Amino acid sequence: MSELENRNPDPLTKNVVFLTAVDDIINATRANSVWPLTFGLACCAIEMMATGAAKYDIDRFGSGPFRGTPRQSDLMIVAGTVTHKMAPRVKRLYDQMPEPKYVIAMGGCVIRGGPYVKHGYHVVKGVDLLVPVDVYIPGCPPRPEALLEGLFKVQKLMKREKILDRTRRTTKPEVYQPV
Repeated sequence: MSELENRNPDPLTKNVVFLTAVDDIINATRANSVWPLTFGLACCAIEMMATGAAKYDIDRFGSGPFRGTPRQSDLMIVAGTVTHKMAPRVKRLYDQMPEPKYVIAMGGCVIRGGPYVKHGYHVVKGVDLLVPVDVYIPGCPPRPEALLEGLFKVQKLMKREKILDRTRRTTKPEVYQPV
């Protein structure tokens, strides 16, 4: 018996090989290191900030560092009322984010205009008119737990994607025309 066999007598542990798809490895690392771009415009931004605080601690799920620049972000969380004056800035920040990019619409005002839907001429009637939204989080304002659940849905979406699939963002939202 050689000296190597004496140290490791189990023959199954000699040549261990892991087989998996490259997509699975890359998607798992991307999903567990999501860097959100903060775009808090109104009261929903308070709940978004609470999600990053110690009680809910979004860092545990790999999404801790809220980025201040779109070039380092892969998730845009739009939280609050989007007005017609702010709409071009939302679109510009989205365009500056690198691919693949994801969007969470957080709150009733972002999703469909909230209480301003009938009489608020200054409010965009849904951020999905500006950018394609992946996850909607309803509420006025939604709780931090709801934002964490939305983050989990984005992570599941990331894990299901194929790396070489370029057809994900082929559908463009309607062109935004301010009233």
